[in-house]
Amino acid sequence: MIFEKLKFDDKGLIPAVIQEINTKEVLMVAYMDKEALRLTIETGYTHFWSRSRQTYWKKGETSGNVQEVKAIYYDCDADCLLLMVKQCGNGACHTGNRTCFYRTIPIKED
Repeated sequence: MIFEKLKFDDKGLIPAVIQEINTKEVLMVAYMDKEALRLTIETGYTHFWSRSRQTYWKKGETSGNVQEVKAIYYDCDADCLLLMVKQCGNGACHTGNRTCFYRTIPIKED
């Protein structure tokens, strides 16, 4: 099974980058353990492990902004996931923004 190929950290977690399949926007980053990944694969909707609340959560279970999984990839080191999703509803961020990556850090220009 895929779980044996993946490298979970010492807490049993693996980071998951969530990307919108049509726009290619990076929506969010969250963490999965084997159970969250199993739930995601079986239901077709993203499930994560909340490190702060120490519980599982289905993205959008309270807001309705669910993520329908279209593909799951893992990287060359097998220690990070990339989930291509169809973002349903207003957006992915709990702040109300479409993506969690809505802030920028200025960089020096030449």
